[in-house]
Amino acid sequence: MKRITVFISILALALSMTATGFAADTIKLGVAGPHSGDLAPYGIPAMKAAQLVVKKINASGGVLGKQVELLIQDDQCKPEIATNTATKLVTDGAHVVLGHICSGATKAALGIYKDAKIPVMSPSATNPALTQSGDYPNFFRTIASDDMQAKMAVDFVIDVLGLKKVAVLHDKGDYGKGFAKFAKKYLDESGKVEVVLYEGITPGAMDYSSIVQKVRKNGAEALIFGGYHPEASKLVTQMKRKRLKTIFISDDGVKDDSFLKVAGDAANGAYVTGPQDLSSIPLNAAATAEFKAEYGAEPGAFFQEGYSAALALLNAIEKAGSTDYDAVTKVLRTQYVDTPVGKIKFDSKGDAEGVGFSVYKVENGAFTEIK
Repeated sequence: MKRITVFISILALALSMTATGFAADTIKLGVAGPHSGDLAPYGIPAMKAAQLVVKKINASGGVLGKQVELLIQDDQCKPEIATNTATKLVTDGAHVVLGHICSGATKAALGIYKDAKIPVMSPSATNPALTQSGDYPNFFRTIASDDMQAKMAVDFVIDVLGLKKVAVLHDKGDYGKGFAKFAKKYLDESGKVEVVLYEGITPGAMDYSSIVQKVRKNGAEALIFGGYHPEASKLVTQMKRKRLKTIFISDDGVKDDSFLKVAGDAANGAYVTGPQDLSSIPLNAAATAEFKAEYGAEPGAFFQEGYSAALALLNAIEKAGSTDYDAVTKVLRTQYVDTPVGKIKFDSKGDAEGVGFSVYKVENGAFTEIK
């Protein structure tokens, strides 16, 4: 009986040490996002960013003298898959997680990580409630929230374009609907613009001609869309086909080369909000150069934010001296770290301080930042 008691005590001690990261052979960084399917262009750059960061850190001795191990899971940006992904990463012993990418998938997974006391950092999940609700104290992000970019889009409509009638559409998802909701709110509060149409569309549909006709019928001078590039590409293509002069305005979910490639000439003249161009920051330029050297291509959407998230998470473990949840989250909120998106720390809600958006215009098949 005494021998059994001693064994249980030793086992409990071992489990306790593993929970704080000291008994683990490696520091485990989970990476979750869409690595297949239509939205893979948003998840693959962040995954590759994590791979580059880990490669560099491991070559320099690792974190806390241990090598960093990547645990990569594909959630396809689908909430129902994201819960399984999160469970798998928890089971595999992830100490911190970079992800998820889409707001809906992130929200579905966060409760699982919260219960396991695992810090999670997204480079792209912009739904305001993820931080502002206070429901997920384990969540951080290296990108600003939808309310900020929605306000920027609305200010652009009013102050720069001087428009009076606007249609607002969304893809019914947490991300797209969140952006659209705030856009409508700020338009209504302005007292200067009439929202002539506010509606959700069905993602994945082949034809949006009926909603495009509604936009025309209601006399909208601009269409603000909350969602991702597959639907945006179809909308602008059908708007051009119907010779609709309505200005298309959208979010960072559309600011991807896939939108330019799929929509082609129909994308020209569109405006999108997106993370500020921070290429003048030395670490930003260095990270881009690393990507080009490794993969022979441009990084793509959310690469810099993903690189920054990987750096911030692993730096926090190093500074905390362990993978203890309270110690790591305290470092994230109190100590600055140099990243490709700037020198950042996180506020009490989990948002990165000093990170913002710009407006971009599609010109000659490329995104041009409007200063």
